[in-house]
Amino acid sequence: MCSKIIIRKAEPNDFNEIIEIWKSENIRVHNFIPIEYWEENYIVVKNALPQAEIYVSVYNGKIIAFIGLTDNYIEGIFVKGKYQHKEIGRELLNKIKEIKDSLMLKVYKKNGNAVAFYLKNNFVIIDTAIDASTKETEYSMQWRKKF
Repeated sequence: MCSKIIIRKAEPNDFNEIIEIWKSENIRVHNFIPIEYWEENYIVVKNALPQAEIYVSVYNGKIIAFIGLTDNYIEGIFVKGKYQHKEIGRELLNKIKEIKDSLMLKVYKKNGNAVAFYLKNNFVIIDTAIDASTKETEYSMQWRKKF
């Protein structure tokens, strides 16, 4: 499947699709956080998207996944549910690893699939804290390019 997927920088007309993926996948994956949290943050995130560095995966003309960054911080990788476990997230991450020497992120401990994904992709847990807004435990994770 990945051979038919195009990875490119997000364009302004992509943002409506991107924010819908952000909302639906956060609600689906983070079922331990009330839906209201994502609904309350929708406009804030939508307004922040144009300031982020975003790459999208496009399949048959539709955005199926994206990765958002602020400098070397991964704000998130989001893959539509039916496209998960098809190496799409890894391809997006590898694209970013080509242009960055180190990456940081935070991930909820209860999001076991995401934690496993990052560990499998050579991230290490460097800290554990409680997210003040959700009261959930999250890991700070880091990756560094090997020279």
